[in-house]
Amino acid sequence: MSEVCTGIVARVRGPVADVLLDDGRVVPAIPRGTLKREKRGTLLAVGDRVRLVRKGETDWLIEEIAPRERALVRRWPDTLGRQDVIVANPDQALFMFAVRDPHPRLQMLDRLLVIAEDNEIPAGVIVNKIDLDEKGMAREIFGDYERAGYPVYYISVTQGIGLDELRPHLKDVITVFAGPSGVGKSSLINVLEPTVQLPVAEISRKWRQGRHTTVMAQLIPLRGGGYIVDTPGLREVGLWGVDVDNLDYYFPEFRPYLGKCRFNDCRHLDEPGCAVIEAVEREEISLRRYESYVNILLSEGG
Repeated sequence: MSEVCTGIVARVRGPVADVLLDDGRVVPAIPRGTLKREKRGTLLAVGDRVRLVRKGETDWLIEEIAPRERALVRRWPDTLGRQDVIVANPDQALFMFAVRDPHPRLQMLDRLLVIAEDNEIPAGVIVNKIDLDEKGMAREIFGDYERAGYPVYYISVTQGIGLDELRPHLKDVITVFAGPSGVGKSSLINVLEPTVQLPVAEISRKWRQGRHTTVMAQLIPLRGGGYIVDTPGLREVGLWGVDVDNLDYYFPEFRPYLGKCRFNDCRHLDEPGCAVIEAVEREEISLRRYESYVNILLSEGG
């Protein structure tokens, strides 16, 4: 007699998905052939909710994939017209960067935040390695994001700084950790959930860059309730499906000034009477964040 269950995709290994069933079991399953023919784009991603049936003693078949409520999606590097679903159905995204080693790539962070805004995913920033911040630059570097309204958590995994403030925000929700290699995502997860010891690697001394240790996204249950999705380190972030006509809205600090420009179709580049540019000149909007907006707008054909 076949057994029908529901669960959430915890890891995808080629054609096989490891599914965390509602009863706590983890089983390998493959999607039914009709799903492959019907669905475009990424067929299965970590976080997808599925219905599956057991055939025989050990074979599981995914019969249905629930529609995604939201997804953290980027464009595949060096390709056109192909999406990469980093994780499906997260409740929040925390983008993790380091104060140094590796140097924070704020343009990447801005792009990740735009993707989260476009997909209506609540987002925040984790700043690791503040124990290396001898000059106290962390809050100066990342203060723009706090002023924009994003929660920013300043932590040191090695020193245990800031972890007690972070833990309550992970309880009973699905949180995706994303960012470049070497910032300490896996090390942080190892501290938050000691029963899962993920491999970690030292920073490359020559290039001061992180080395990839996480090779695929995976869903990790937290004993206190909730889940973390660990993701491979990102080298670049291309926008997928983002409406650049709404790019200004995806910068929260711009919103009080939208609709106040002289021209209704103002792109906030060099138009006269632009309320956003005037706010930048008054230092009410960060010049660096504004320049990031311009860079994204022009690079995406806006």
